[in-house]
Amino acid sequence: MTEHNYEQMRHAMVVSQLRTTGVSDARVVSAMGEVQRERFVPADKACIAYADMALPIGNGRALNPPMVTGRLLTEAQVVPGDHALVVGAAMGYTVAVLEKLGATVVAVEEDADLLAAGKKAVPGATWVKGPLHAGSKKGAHYSLIVLDGAVEQIPQGLVAQLSDGGRLAGAVIEDGVSRLVLGVRVGSGFGTKAFADADTAMLPGFAKPAVFSF
Repeated sequence: MTEHNYEQMRHAMVVSQLRTTGVSDARVVSAMGEVQRERFVPADKACIAYADMALPIGNGRALNPPMVTGRLLTEAQVVPGDHALVVGAAMGYTVAVLEKLGATVVAVEEDADLLAAGKKAVPGATWVKGPLHAGSKKGAHYSLIVLDGAVEQIPQGLVAQLSDGGRLAGAVIEDGVSRLVLGVRVGSGFGTKAFADADTAMLPGFAKPAVFSF
């Protein structure tokens, strides 16, 4: 596979997966058209890095489809100077796109192999090893938090790491369906609104407590 082939695949991703699915922020489209997605997946998956699917990247984890990343960042209205936290940063793809958009990024990852790859791929970000659901209090407060995968619940501890007016973008599993959501913190209040259903990679550590019934 040559660099020219990857450029063609990036162009096809922009045309067929982003512009046709509500990724309407020209800056997001441009950033995703520049970031080399094949650098953020295992070498044996590089040839399918631009596929419209949740792409397995090892240890039970997966990279979100391009459309999901594009929709989340579009709805989040990323602006230069955003102080962003990426939860479940994996090998750093979303981190790299956010940096292209002018954000400073703290990236949280609990998997040692993914963390090492992410640090190598995006050395300009601040990388933190720890449980995903805990976020990173050290870098708070954040104007933007991106959950780079689907969760069953959004922990209050993460919400508390948002600045007043800060946004949170991610996917929440509701009745077995993964729904992309955007939330905003206003004072002590926080609420989310779903804007699309999508096939989204699951993140570990965000399961709802089991409910027992008799």
